[in-house]
Amino acid sequence: MSATGLRLATITPANVDAALALSVHPHQKDNVAPVATSLAEAYAFGETAWPRLILDGDEIVGFLMAFIDIHWDGDAADVRRSGLWRLNIGAAHQGKGYGKFAVEAVREELRRRGTSKLYVSWHQGEHGPGDFYRRLGFEETGELAGDQAVGVLTV
Repeated sequence: MSATGLRLATITPANVDAALALSVHPHQKDNVAPVATSLAEAYAFGETAWPRLILDGDEIVGFLMAFIDIHWDGDAADVRRSGLWRLNIGAAHQGKGYGKFAVEAVREELRRRGTSKLYVSWHQGEHGPGDFYRRLGFEETGELAGDQAVGVLTV
């Protein structure tokens, strides 16, 4: 990480091409949608999507997208949830603390909005990010979102 520090940035006309060029390790491509898919979903879901670039100094190292106050499929009652929808850390930037920064940034945003729990779902399997999320304190709920495990972290 650089001395100038980590920060989040909105997607703008000036950085959208660089955001679209961000790519994870090839063995992770089945675990997370590309940034282009996320940006299309952010457009479609409007205010419930919170997409941000992760920058180290002026270098784009990753992308995250949170979901804010959505109806969670499968809940019997009209339960609303917020959490981490996408996390893409560039292949050359993994293992440097950027993922942890991203989760903490979403946690802080949800805290600012008065939310008490941060949810995430992940593909299970050999190259899935389950161990990463558990190391950060997420506890599996026992639910599935499609074929993905669901975890929750207190904000």
